[in-house]
Amino acid sequence: MDNAPKKVFVKTYGCQMNVYDSERMRDVLGPLGYAETAVPEDADLVILNTCHIREKAAEKVYSELGKIRRMKNDRAGKGAEMLIAVAGCVAQAEGEEIVRRSPAVDLVFGPQTYHRLPQLLARRRASGNAVVETEFPVEDKFEGLNVGTVPRKSIAAFLTVQEGCDKFCSFCVVPYTRGAEFSRPVEQVLEEARRMASQGVKEVTLLGQNVNAYHGVDARGRSTGLAGLVAELSRIDGIERLRYTTSHPRDMTDDLIAAHAENAKLMPYLHLPVQSGSDTILKAMNRGHTAEFYLRLIQRIKSIKSDMAISGDFIVGFPGETDDDFESTLCLVREVGYASAYSFKYSSRPGTPAAESQMQVPEEVKSRRLQELQALIHSQQTAFNVGMVGRTLPVLLEKAGRDPGQLVGRSPYLQPVHLQAASTLIGTIVDTHISGVGTNSLSGHYVRAV
Repeated sequence: MDNAPKKVFVKTYGCQMNVYDSERMRDVLGPLGYAETAVPEDADLVILNTCHIREKAAEKVYSELGKIRRMKNDRAGKGAEMLIAVAGCVAQAEGEEIVRRSPAVDLVFGPQTYHRLPQLLARRRASGNAVVETEFPVEDKFEGLNVGTVPRKSIAAFLTVQEGCDKFCSFCVVPYTRGAEFSRPVEQVLEEARRMASQGVKEVTLLGQNVNAYHGVDARGRSTGLAGLVAELSRIDGIERLRYTTSHPRDMTDDLIAAHAENAKLMPYLHLPVQSGSDTILKAMNRGHTAEFYLRLIQRIKSIKSDMAISGDFIVGFPGETDDDFESTLCLVREVGYASAYSFKYSSRPGTPAAESQMQVPEEVKSRRLQELQALIHSQQTAFNVGMVGRTLPVLLEKAGRDPGQLVGRSPYLQPVHLQAASTLIGTIVDTHISGVGTNSLSGHYVRAV
């Protein structure tokens, strides 16, 4: 193995799971002598770790590859090598097509194979040809990643506990890019969380495409749901806060709902996508639930945890969506009252059932509906944030802010909070009196350490 110092640049697109995957890629490359660089021009290896949920994400990757190719040529002119890798869901979905469209690419590998990155690099160097690895491996990738892996220093960190999805929503590529649902064993998750805690992590967000479908096996061979996993994680010294995302309404179990009221470390924030308020569209999406089911679920959750902040996902302009269908979505949003939400125009993904529909909604209609929905969500988010003024919230301080003496942290409801405080308080939870509201954040002043 070449022991000369090497540099890697990783650019991440998409969800939190991609962020976690990028961190693990850096860990895998460390023993090979790769150090991270923030400057792609200086990199011996450039990795674009990608999302494939929306068309723009994929096209953004191809645009970026054009820029990276020119950097590669510049380095070659100076006698230096640059390898280009495309990883993640775009890689999984498009495979050989990436190399065809961008011949400068050296490696293409999906989200289930990045633990094999050292072997893939070796194959590329041995053959001199592009390597495409998109098969779903039999082995547990996390088992290999755990050996010698040390998380990067951070106050808050992501921890993938579940991957894949068996729901097969008609618009979604996840079952095809991430595979069937897989839950990591309980002890494996606990071991990684303990390492995180030893490195100073105070808040852990559990990740999964369908995280509340988690059903990992414990040390006694028993199946454990997400509520049980959260209970085990909450016993780890140093871990002060727990969150999870993304959930499916059909998998919100009674014990998980109860955990929000019973476990003080589980934050009162729930990301629970619904996508549409129209039963017609929900059926076409193959969501497996109705709008009424979702609304009753929200009511149950709030009856147990009255201060629960609800977040969601919405798709407008799904094939066949009428004005009445869209109005049903607006009605649902008004009834729920969201603290935050993500909303997107429907984007056709090749290979999904919805892409074959002959009832595609005109782009201008999608744009108009998205603008109206986002205005409503923004008003609700603003109202939720304004409601924090005058309250004292426990804020986990994570880092220095832009202004002198300023620190930035997170409220229990995931809002960024700015305040003046000593840097020695980073990593601690402090009571903060909220006095101001920004566009997407709160401001206040330090009261006392919790």
